[in-house]
Amino acid sequence: MGMIDSDSEAVQYVRFQSPHRNSRGHFTGVFGLVNNLAREGRLSDEQESFRRRNNSWYDAAYTDPSTVDPSVYDDEINPGAAAWFKPSATHLLARVPGYLEILSAHGVDCRVLRSADPGRIIYEDDVQIVVVPHALDATATHDINTQM
Repeated sequence: MGMIDSDSEAVQYVRFQSPHRNSRGHFTGVFGLVNNLAREGRLSDEQESFRRRNNSWYDAAYTDPSTVDPSVYDDEINPGAAAWFKPSATHLLARVPGYLEILSAHGVDCRVLRSADPGRIIYEDDVQIVVVPHALDATATHDINTQM
């Protein structure tokens, strides 16, 4: 079940990801999509400057879950694990539009997902959760109810 806030409404976690599965069968997140463009040498100087500056800011602003638990993104242990922002992470969410603008400029689709229960939580801190989606979680006993 998703977290409940003081108004008795389910907390909506947020994720930005490709609508298409990658070669490993996963949906690449917004940062990975922009980093892929950079690896391919497709970013303008201005876009690359934005990416570097903001990636560094994000690295300083919140914990990379794999530094706390190296197995968090291990596909055999946690198949399809994906990070979701908590709605309280407004300072982190505020910088996402710049990444979305880069993707749009390159014709790369990215969608926003909102869910009170995106999966089995395998990592959590004050600004994010990492989950194994219910469809990929062998321990899941209920249907997925992800909202756009």
